[in-house]
Amino acid sequence: AALAGLAPVADDSGPRHGPRRTKGGRAALRRALYMAAVSAIRCNAELKAFYRRLRDKGKPAKAALIAVARKLIVLANTLVSQNRTWTLERP
Repeated sequence: AALAGLAPVADDSGPRHGPRRTKGGRAALRRALYMAAVSAIRCNAELKAFYRRLRDKGKPAKAALIAVARKLIVLANTLVSQNRTWTLERP
């Protein structure tokens, strides 16, 4: 997620505190994941429910969308590292 610039990191300084977006990362990958997340919340019931849950907790729309994008990159990394293919059913 850090490679795509989607990992939350602490960036505290003086009175300012809280998670911030990773500086840097691959901009093209971040843009592609953003658009994939837009599509995913429309077509994938599980990711749509995740997005709705975040929105219902009061997260801004874009923050919830970025959380979905991060979930997609973590999922892709898991699939590649375990040499598995995507299926709708959970293992």
